[in-house]
Amino acid sequence: MNPLTSVKGTIASGFVLAILVAFYLSPEGSSLIQRNLSVWLHALAGVTWVGLLYYFNFVQVPAMAEALADEGGPGPAAIGKYIAPKALLWFRMSAAVTWLTGAWALSLGYGFTNAFLLKPGAEMIGLGSWLGTIMLFNVWVLIWPNQKKILGMVEASAEEIAKAKFTAAMASRTNVVLSVPMLLCMIGAGHGGYLF
Repeated sequence: MNPLTSVKGTIASGFVLAILVAFYLSPEGSSLIQRNLSVWLHALAGVTWVGLLYYFNFVQVPAMAEALADEGGPGPAAIGKYIAPKALLWFRMSAAVTWLTGAWALSLGYGFTNAFLLKPGAEMIGLGSWLGTIMLFNVWVLIWPNQKKILGMVEASAEEIAKAKFTAAMASRTNVVLSVPMLLCMIGAGHGGYLF
């Protein structure tokens, strides 16, 4: 049985391989500690979240516009009906898991409160945490409720759908903008701190 023939098998294989690598690279007698696990899971969820954010903004939204403009083509229905709901589920869940594992990692490292209060030594990670928190808010409070109207999951008038498209697009674009300095802060804090 080839695990790569299913999404679940592929994901499980990646986790198994990562755990084997972690044990192989760990010094003799040591084990995976919570901090390393929290940071690894945070990075994994974050890559998924930001990857989907970029996919929506750089691939799906422009493709939907092209599909609408293509008079003889299949239209955007396949994307809106089959792809967008599943991608949005992964998007929302990875956003939540990213924030939760980030909070866990902060509590084990810099201190959750120290980071969010931008205490000395935690300013960079704290700023990244605030940016990630704003992004999480945008996903759950602005993007998702409006996407439900756009995709017809919630009844809405044509005027409400037009407003929802604008609100969701602006929140999503804001997250793209915030993701760039957020990644600088998160990666910088984990590599000794740098701001050019």
